[in-house]
Amino acid sequence: MAERLRLLPPIDSRGYYLLLGVVAIFILGPLGGIAAAYMNFSLGFFVGGQVLAGILGSVVTFGYGADGKHGANYMQSMAASVAGMAAMGVLIQTMIWLGLAEPPTWQLIAYFLCIGMLGVGLGMLYTPLVVDRMQLKYPSGLAVANILRALSDPAVLRRSIAQLGSGLGLGAGLTLAAEKAGVALLGAISFSASTFGAGMIVGARIGVPAIVVGLIGLALTPWLREAGLLGPHDPWRKVGFLISLGTILGAAIVDITLVVREALARHRSSAPAEPAATEEWKRVDTRKLLAWVVFWGIAVVIVSASLGVPAGYAVLGVLLASVFVLVNGISVGISDSNPISSAFVVGVTVMALAGLTDPLVGLIAGSILLISTVVGGDMQQDRSTGWRLGTNRTIQFRYQVIGILMGAVFAVVITKLFLAAYPVLRTDTFIHPELKTGNWQSAMTYKFAGVLRGLASSETTTLKLMGLGIAIGLVIQLVRLALKRSAAYQVWKDRSAATKTADFVIDTVLLPGPYASSLGGFVEFPTALWYGVGGIFSSLWNSTMKRKDTRAPADMDSMSLIGGGLIAGEALAFLTLGIIGLASLARE
Repeated sequence: MAERLRLLPPIDSRGYYLLLGVVAIFILGPLGGIAAAYMNFSLGFFVGGQVLAGILGSVVTFGYGADGKHGANYMQSMAASVAGMAAMGVLIQTMIWLGLAEPPTWQLIAYFLCIGMLGVGLGMLYTPLVVDRMQLKYPSGLAVANILRALSDPAVLRRSIAQLGSGLGLGAGLTLAAEKAGVALLGAISFSASTFGAGMIVGARIGVPAIVVGLIGLALTPWLREAGLLGPHDPWRKVGFLISLGTILGAAIVDITLVVREALARHRSSAPAEPAATEEWKRVDTRKLLAWVVFWGIAVVIVSASLGVPAGYAVLGVLLASVFVLVNGISVGISDSNPISSAFVVGVTVMALAGLTDPLVGLIAGSILLISTVVGGDMQQDRSTGWRLGTNRTIQFRYQVIGILMGAVFAVVITKLFLAAYPVLRTDTFIHPELKTGNWQSAMTYKFAGVLRGLASSETTTLKLMGLGIAIGLVIQLVRLALKRSAAYQVWKDRSAATKTADFVIDTVLLPGPYASSLGGFVEFPTALWYGVGGIFSSLWNSTMKRKDTRAPADMDSMSLIGGGLIAGEALAFLTLGIIGLASLARE
C-alpha cells in the first residue's frame, strides 16, 4: 500500500482533486454518458452508471486504502451527472421527430446547462430535509456507499472488474458479429446485447411484466386495426404507449400520495430537538444556495425565451420543477423510482390547462421538469451516499456542477454524433411505423412526441386512452399495495415453494407493476421479449448459484455487473462503427 501511495498525489492536495476530475471527466463520464445515451435511443430508459463509475473510480483510489472512498464518491458523482445529462439528448431527437427547426449548437448547450444547474441547486437545497432530517433510505445511494466501502478489498475489486470486463467484451463482440461479421442468426432473432443486459440488471420480476404486456398487445393488434385505432402497418405501441403512460401516472398518483403522507407523518411524529452543531462535512451556505437557484431559474427563463417559449410557461416550468424535484426525490428515497416521464407529462398537462397548444413550447417548457428531476434526484441520491461515508458536501457539489457543465456539452455532441452515424434515429416511427428501425426503439422519444402531438390535436382519443391507463394503473397499484400490507398474504406467500411460485405469477402476470409492465407498451415485442428473457436468466442464475463471497453488496452480483458490461459494450461498438462510417464518408 505504501508503495502505491507514493505514486499518487496526497489526499486533499491540488493534484489529488485534479486527478479525480480528469479521470471522471475524460474516462468515467464519457463511458457512462455513451451507455446512457445509447440506452435511451435504443430502449427508452437508461441506467445512471453509479455502480460502474464507483467500481472503476475505486481502481484509481485503491492506493489510498479506505480513505479513497471519498475520492471515488466524488468521481462517481461527477460521472453520473455526465451520464444523466447525456441521456437527455432524446429531447433533440424529439424536436426532429416533431419537424421543428433545430437550434444552433451553442443554444442547445446553454439550454441543457441552465436547466441542469437549476436541478443541481434544487437537489442540494432539499438535501437537509430528505437526507438529514427525514433520513430516507435511497437504496441505490446505499448500494453505492457499500460498493465504495467493499472495493478497498483487492479480491472484491479484481472480481468486479473482471465481471464488468467480460460483459463489456461480450457485448461489443456480439454487436460487431451481428453488424459486420454477418451472423444471420442474431439478426433473425432480433437479439440485442444491451436489451438482454438491461434485463439481467433488473431481474425477472421487472422483466416478465414487459413480456406480458407485449403479448397482450400482439393479441389486441388485429382488433385495434379493425376498430380503426391502428392503421394497417401501425404497431401495438402506437396505442400501447398511451395506455402504458397512463398506468404509470395512475401508479404515480398512488405512490406520490403515500410518499407525501408518510413525509407529513414523519414530520409530525418527530419530537423537536435542540439544534446541534452541524458537522464540518455537512455544512452548506443556504443563502448562497438560494441565490444559485434564483440565478439559474432566471437563466432558464431567458434561454427558454430565446427558443420561443413565452415567459409565463417557462416560469411555470421552473415553479413546477421546484415542487417535483422534492416529490421525485422523496420517491427515489423511499422506492428508488424516479418517475421523470410522469413529471414531464404532468407538467405539459398543467400547461395545457393554462392554454398551451404549441408542441415546441410544451417540449421546451416540459424539459425543465424532465432534466431538473433527473439531476436533482441524482444529486440527492449522491448526497445520501456521502451522508453514509461522511463525504464533504461542498466539494461533492462542485464536482457535480463540473459534471453538469461537461454533461451539457457532451449531451449535444453525443446526440449529434449518434444522429449523424445512424440516420434511422431521425425516422419518426410514430408517423411512419412501416419503416423498420431495428433495435432503435427510442421509446422515450416516441412517448414525448405522441403526447406533444396530442396537445395540438382536437381528438379526444388520446385523452381517453390515457384515462383508461390511469384507471388501470390506479386499480393495480392499490391492489398491489393492499397485498403488500396484508400480513396474512405475506405469511402465505412464504409458506412453501408452491405459494412462492404463485406469488411470482401474481406479481408479474396477473397484477404486474405498472412501472415494470409499461415497457411492453413502449417498445416492439422482440425488444420486450429479450429484456424479459435477460431478467429470467439473471433470476434463475442467482437462485441456483450460491455466492461464496458474501462481503460484496447485492448490487454487485455477477449478473448485474455482466449486464452493465453488455450495455456498455454494445454502446461502444455502435459508437465505434458510427465514427468509422462517418470517417469513411468524410474521406469520400
